[in-house]
Amino acid sequence: MSAQGPAPDASAGSPAPPLVRAAAFGVHLLTAAGAALALLSLFAAVERRWALMFLWLGVAVIVDTIDGPIARKVRVAQVLPRWSGDVLDLVVDFLTYVFIPAFAIANGGFWPEPGGVIAGIVIVTTGVLYFADRRMKTADNYFRGFPAVWNVVAFYLFLLRPNIWGAAAFIVVPAIFTFVPVVFVHPFRVVRLRALNAALLLIGGVLVVVAIVDDLTPGPWVTGALCAICIYFVAAGLLRWTSDVTADQR
Repeated sequence: MSAQGPAPDASAGSPAPPLVRAAAFGVHLLTAAGAALALLSLFAAVERRWALMFLWLGVAVIVDTIDGPIARKVRVAQVLPRWSGDVLDLVVDFLTYVFIPAFAIANGGFWPEPGGVIAGIVIVTTGVLYFADRRMKTADNYFRGFPAVWNVVAFYLFLLRPNIWGAAAFIVVPAIFTFVPVVFVHPFRVVRLRALNAALLLIGGVLVVVAIVDDLTPGPWVTGALCAICIYFVAAGLLRWTSDVTADQR
């Protein structure tokens, strides 16, 4: 999830040169490409081609990671104030982080019906509420509450294939944590241990590719490493939160 910066008054200053405006609009097209990737992942999910679905969702995450820095470099908000990069980013993120994963989880066969439908409803409802939260970020760029990364939850569900109670916990716990002031690490914007966080994210990305190539059955070593990385990121946020609670009680 990447913010592209506030839009200034459209009347301020003279219009940018055509090439500059074209470059800025190209950044919007890059962000909008995430919607096309969401559609491709939906087609794959309908056909129950889960590995292909996660491939498209993974490409969408890469686009979401790079479009914000490019937008700030090109000064898209200043050059093209007519289009809101923030709104565009939120729409695409909801599709790729919440809606498509909810569809996949609902149709993944983790529970007898109507369990999948109920899980999907819980995901999209809590996800859209999180996206509307004006306090989703702390001052030091941690996410406040579970940051609606249901694509990650879906990936681990399909990777681990737990029993119905384990699968239910995969949905219930993040849904509750959406409204709990526990913090989660943003791997690039949180300054503390940023290099380690980025390195682990890169390693995790490589392992995700391996898992996708192996049709989500990569073997115990890759699966174990992916789980360890996930536990690290969850623990890093919980440790930061508990340290704040302890400091407030002194």
